[in-house]
Amino acid sequence: MLGSSIAESWAAHRSSDDVVEVGRREVDLRNAEDVSALMAAAKPDLVVHAAAFVGGIGDKLSRPLPYLLDNVAIDRSVINAAVELGVDRFVYIASAAAYPALAPSPISEERLFDGALEPANEGYGLAKLTGLTATRYAADQTGRAFRGLLPSNLYGPRDTFDPSRAHLIASTLRKTHEAKVSGQAEVEVWGDGTARREFTFAPDLAQWLAQEIDDIESWPTAMNIGAGQDHSVQEFYEMAAEIVGFEGKLSFDPSKPSGVPQRLIDSTHARAHGWRPRTSLPDGMRACYESYLSQSMNGELR
Repeated sequence: MLGSSIAESWAAHRSSDDVVEVGRREVDLRNAEDVSALMAAAKPDLVVHAAAFVGGIGDKLSRPLPYLLDNVAIDRSVINAAVELGVDRFVYIASAAAYPALAPSPISEERLFDGALEPANEGYGLAKLTGLTATRYAADQTGRAFRGLLPSNLYGPRDTFDPSRAHLIASTLRKTHEAKVSGQAEVEVWGDGTARREFTFAPDLAQWLAQEIDDIESWPTAMNIGAGQDHSVQEFYEMAAEIVGFEGKLSFDPSKPSGVPQRLIDSTHARAHGWRPRTSLPDGMRACYESYLSQSMNGELR
């Protein structure tokens, strides 16, 4: 999702740059030899590494292993190739999942490695911590501009709506839409609805990156970047219901996991480097819903 948004923003704001967009269709990023060969052929002076194996809380609980091992393998291949091939500038997209479960919000970068991770997100969070550490080591070892970004949760029109892998916003839109179409009276919501989450519109982050990348050497080694405001799970579902037109009931199930009570990051450093979120949550969610409808109509849901 973020990678394709970055490619679009680069085309819009840096049209003179030659962009090579690499996804799972082009190469298995877990395969170090294939990644190294592809990067050697492309000869980039900048790599933005936004690839990751991601999914929703249910999938992470039922099969945690790939969230750790696949992501570590991907990051090892990409970071090592960038170091060995002399890439000058490298951006590693990590995640706020790397922060301790009990870190007080808003969470600053100094809280990394400051406690145990959220159990439901542990494998993914450990992988992101490892990637951030490798990025810092690469900067120290080479003296080149290797930097890590820690976004809040991301959403956007290119999100996945697969029930097993969708994040919160995509799930709220899909579930309320399906309930409306099928005439269901209620939508099930995991947890009691009070957990609070911060979501940032992926195209906003992509645009900032395209516009500010020339200042990468002045960035801290690891930097938060988020919308600056969180909402409860109940509020996300209520917004989705209004956008979709679902008039039924939200049925909360406190027996199901809902994660940490709050996850809001401190984006002070990013704001000092020009970051300003541009898209309101309702507008961003409407864009996601329009994308969902388009994908459904064309049989392209993923």
